[in-house]
Amino acid sequence: MPRFAANLSMMYTELDFTDRFEAAAKDGFRGIEYLFPYDYPARQLRGLLDANGLQQVLFNAPPGDWAAGERGIASLPGREEEFRRGFEQALEYAAILGNRHIHVMAGLAVPDIEQAKQHAVYLSNLAHVALLASREGVTVLIEPINTRDMPGYFLHYQQQAQDICDELATAHLQAQFDIYHCQIMEGDILRKLERYLHRPQAGIGHIQIAGVPDRHEPSEGEVNYPYLFSQLDRMGYTGWIGCEYRPRAGTSEGLGWLQQWR
Repeated sequence: MPRFAANLSMMYTELDFTDRFEAAAKDGFRGIEYLFPYDYPARQLRGLLDANGLQQVLFNAPPGDWAAGERGIASLPGREEEFRRGFEQALEYAAILGNRHIHVMAGLAVPDIEQAKQHAVYLSNLAHVALLASREGVTVLIEPINTRDMPGYFLHYQQQAQDICDELATAHLQAQFDIYHCQIMEGDILRKLERYLHRPQAGIGHIQIAGVPDRHEPSEGEVNYPYLFSQLDRMGYTGWIGCEYRPRAGTSEGLGWLQQWR
C-alpha cells in the first residue's frame, strides 16, 4: 500500500504555510515534505508535526539565492564552503524534525566552466555531505529535473543520477525519482523503476508524482498512476511517495484520486 506525503510547498497554497500541516492531516496524509524549512525555527515545525500526527519525510538543503534564480550550488566551483555550511544547517533541522532524507540540488550548468570541472566539484561536495549524513543516519538524495521546468539544470536523466551514486559508492547517497520529470525527459517509467529501485549502494530513496504534462493531480494526464502504484507494491517499495503537484482548483477538492489508497 503506497504511503503518500503532501508537498506543502505546492499543495494547500491557499493557506498560510503553518496552517497547511493541519489541513494535510485532516485530508488523511500522514507524511509531509516541502522545499525548504529555513524560514521557520525547527522547534516550531516540530511542534506542527507533533500536533497533527505527521512525519517529516523530505526537505532540501539550502539552494543558494533561490529568489535570484539559483537552483542549488552543489556543483558550482567556488561555492564549496557555502554549500557545506548549508548542509550542516540542513542536518541540524533534520535532527529536530526526525527527517531522514535531504535533497541536495545540483545547480545550473555554468556555460563558461567545463562540465568535467563542475562534475568534479559536484562529486567532491556529495562525498563530503554523504559522510556527514552517514554519521546522523540520514541519506542524501539527488534528483534529475526536466529541462522544461528548470532549463539548464545540471542533472536531467535517471542514469546520470545512478552513475553518480556508483562513482561515490555509499549507502547514504541515492536518487530521488520524480515520475513527472522522468516521463517528460525519458518515459519508460516502469522499466526504469524496475532497473534502479533496489540497486546496491545506489537505487531510489524517494519517489514523487504529478500529472503529466501540466503538473496537476496525478489522476490527470498521460501517466497511469494506479498501475504504477500496484507495481511499486509488487517490487517491494516501502518508502514514501511525495505528492509534488499543483492542484488545479483547491487542494482538498482535488483529492478524489487519493480515496482508493487510504
